Amino acid sequence: MPDYIAKAGSLFEYTQALRRDFHRHPELGFQEIRTAGIVAGELNQLGLEVRSGVAETGVIGLIEGDGPGPTLLIRFDMDALPVEEQTGAPYASQNRGVMHACGHDAHTAIGLTVARLLQASRKEWKGTVKLVFQPAEEGLGGAQRMVDEGVLENPRPDMSLALHVWNDLPFGRVGVARGPTMAAASLFRIAVSGVGTHSAMPQDGVDAILAASQIVTALQSITARNISPLDTAVVSVTKFHAGEAFNVLPPEAHLGGTVRTYMRETRMLVERRLQEIAEGVGRAMGCGVAVELDEYTPAVVNHPDVAARVQEVVDSLLPGSLDSEYRTMASEDMALMMDDIPGCYFFVGSADPGRGLDAPHHSPRFDIDERVLPRAAGLMASAAASLLAGSPLAEDTQND
Repeated sequence: MPDYIAKAGSLFEYTQALRRDFHRHPELGFQEIRTAGIVAGELNQLGLEVRSGVAETGVIGLIEGDGPGPTLLIRFDMDALPVEEQTGAPYASQNRGVMHACGHDAHTAIGLTVARLLQASRKEWKGTVKLVFQPAEEGLGGAQRMVDEGVLENPRPDMSLALHVWNDLPFGRVGVARGPTMAAASLFRIAVSGVGTHSAMPQDGVDAILAASQIVTALQSITARNISPLDTAVVSVTKFHAGEAFNVLPPEAHLGGTVRTYMRETRMLVERRLQEIAEGVGRAMGCGVAVELDEYTPAVVNHPDVAARVQEVVDSLLPGSLDSEYRTMASEDMALMMDDIPGCYFFVGSADPGRGLDAPHHSPRFDIDERVLPRAAGLMASAAASLLAGSPLAEDTQND
């Protein structure tokens, strides 16, 4: 197998220039017109079969290896966030109020570098690589739109891969776990209805703000007292809206947030208790309560055999860097592709605290150690070539 990490290193200036260009010109979900145009242009220059406009701004590129074999889907997300950048970097966002605060600029640049590496080495492996550049990962349903528009067909993938540059891990560490790796997410909305009144005469009304505040506090008892300490769940209230005037107790308050779990049974328990607690507290406070729950994305679950192969690649190329137990309660709509196609989602450490490059994802100060760019591209290309050289799923079938 070629030394993809070394080859990616030789392309560092190319990858860095792309990443910084995308960072300067971030685009929100389903608005990645400029980004998608650059992606399609780069893939066309490589002579790939390219399909643009999937799910509005998504791009698909096909690389054919040296003969028939499995099809491997590799996904990279492209969208930015509605965040005002505060990094002060020379390549900071020029689009006011929009920022690549999660690393998708790096993912897109890494994806184009992986395309170069695999296209140049296509005589070394068999099968097809399906490169998927996805729009709108940040809560807008981009993966579902791509699935609905046929990303998992023509050709249908046998395996899938995705990665994230990750500031929760220092540069030099790589997280690849088997089984549940990222949490499922459900979104909830709670409307609390009271009776509005003058703030000087609270006895004449029913205080929706007080009831909603009690609900916020009581919801934390779910993870503290309803979930086994050996299980995992997070309930976060992220929105609280009520009132417009300083001297009015408003008739309504509105809460919103997320439920995150690995196991379906746990999610169902949390959602049931959330509804019971919200309605019960509201009733005790004299308020009406309406609860809405929507499943946003299932958990990202790495196929044990595909993940084992990626772990082997990391151990071979970067001894001592593998964290085989790394998991996060963050969520990812790549789960909607991996729910149907066995795959592996892995994390490449991108933080450097010594240089102040360790702000969390979605922070206005988020930035990465760019040394991660060739490392991530080389690891992804190596994992892809290893899987295509001999699918672990095919080996399992032969052993049955």
